[in-house]
Amino acid sequence: MATHADLPTSRRRVLAALSAAAGCGALCSCGGGYVVVVWGNVPVVSASQPSPAQPAPRPIATTYARDLVHPWGLAFLPDGTALVTERPGRMRLVGTDGRLDEPISGLPAVDARGEGGLLDVALDPNFSLNRLVYWSYAEAGTGVDAGRNGTAVARGVLSPDGSALSGVQVLFRQVPKVDSTAHFGSRLAFAPDGTLFITLGERLSRREDAQSLANHLGKVVRIRSDGSVPADNPFVGQAGAAPEIWSLGHCNVQGAAIHPASGELWTSEHGPQGGDEVNITRAGRNFGWPRISYGCEEGAPAGACVPVGGQTAAPGLEQPLTYWAPAAIAPSGMAFYTAALFPQWRGNLFIGALAGRALWRLTLVGDGLVAREALFAELGERIRDVRQGPDGALYLVTDDEAGRIVRIHT
Repeated sequence: MATHADLPTSRRRVLAALSAAAGCGALCSCGGGYVVVVWGNVPVVSASQPSPAQPAPRPIATTYARDLVHPWGLAFLPDGTALVTERPGRMRLVGTDGRLDEPISGLPAVDARGEGGLLDVALDPNFSLNRLVYWSYAEAGTGVDAGRNGTAVARGVLSPDGSALSGVQVLFRQVPKVDSTAHFGSRLAFAPDGTLFITLGERLSRREDAQSLANHLGKVVRIRSDGSVPADNPFVGQAGAAPEIWSLGHCNVQGAAIHPASGELWTSEHGPQGGDEVNITRAGRNFGWPRISYGCEEGAPAGACVPVGGQTAAPGLEQPLTYWAPAAIAPSGMAFYTAALFPQWRGNLFIGALAGRALWRLTLVGDGLVAREALFAELGERIRDVRQGPDGALYLVTDDEAGRIVRIHT
């Protein structure tokens, strides 16, 4: 087992805080109130929690809405209704009773092949005043780009009755378009300053481009809500660099959430075969793909995995907060829990898993991981998105031909 001194600095800080809280000058034994948890493949000792005076509310999973075709993203409106996207190209309004309205009109065409189609959806921070809705999608190329596609982001004004979008504008197009039907990324997250983060995959066939600042492949980008580039983006003014880029070296980022205290962007990312990650995605950082990875090449036989890039760490390349190896979970949408309905979950990060068919709960101290566990595996469904509802419940979007929205409540 790794000793306290063997662990990276950020993890030692977490353990030191836990040790101090327990009144121990160094690592305590299991009899002293510590338990062993798993951090990627690294065993970590953390403080066990005392039994609460009142039993924690028991979470119950029930169907909230059904008969959705490969739903992908979910966004709650101020009145408690929600918008949900379906990958074939439909966006629907979901009533507070779970009833689905007819598809909303006004959306542009999508390239619904493979992993592509209509993907994430997000509300403008000032939605109550401007009714602006943003969505990401796979956009087919034209002219010299015929047969290719790429991730695009558009916005439009939602009508008062929720039936139509007007004034539609395309704010961002991933460059270049690629002949691929995979790794679109596409999660959207608004920062506290009103800027918009967009996660972008490297399109599978172009993974080396994740290390190039000259394109948007394998990047997280940051734009203003009108599509313009913030002057404080980390590569603005650098020769040959796309000014929208926030971070680079990503494989396929399909989860994004803003930390409720720090305001920082956290993301979840697919690895190759294993090596799925959670990262704190800071400005200008290089997250290593495909130079380093905790995953191996697709199709590698069990027991014969060589990490993509031949190594798991290198100078100047970021390490994940946590990772899953050797088995992949295919992490997707994620959300921090801040409500009062489940007090035992406050401050936790929840991540949906597609291949893993579960909801992962990460317990945190500051920006350090204490423990993680898989929940609701009994559902047996691919969880594409996770959102906290205005009622304090968690809402899970399941990706299937007959997908549904599952409500986690008391």
